[in-house]
Amino acid sequence: MQVVGATKPGSWLFQKSLYRLDRPLYRWTDGRVTVPGVVTGLPVIMLTTTGAKSGLTRTMPVMGTPIDDDIAVLGTNFAQPRSPAWAINLEADPHARVTYRDRSVDVIARHATDEERERVWDRAILAYRGFKAYRARITDRPVRIFILEEFHG
Repeated sequence: MQVVGATKPGSWLFQKSLYRLDRPLYRWTDGRVTVPGVVTGLPVIMLTTTGAKSGLTRTMPVMGTPIDDDIAVLGTNFAQPRSPAWAINLEADPHARVTYRDRSVDVIARHATDEERERVWDRAILAYRGFKAYRARITDRPVRIFILEEFHG
């Protein structure tokens, strides 16, 4: 799956289909199972944001990269031409919710610093080699990288 996902056709296919499988699977298994988690062992979190245009909550499975005591997320969108909607949503409203297995926490998102960006890329590539290919292919837009810090509002 990691090899296929790193290719241009594979990443396009995953971008179009994977979340459609992951959301119901995650719900049906009470947060225990995601397709990438089972097949590759990737740490997939459910990220709930507020739609920038609609104002409605949206939940998407994304890979969470541990960075110190926080979680980082990379807006690669499987190296597609546009940033993922969840990244645009976080810029409009940085308050979100992260669910991993049976635990949910409110978070506030902030853009990663330059130093953090490199650390996040390095750690993400160790977990999923497709990120290396994505980074090389994304040349026409910035990759939004967010640090999700627990919010104690």
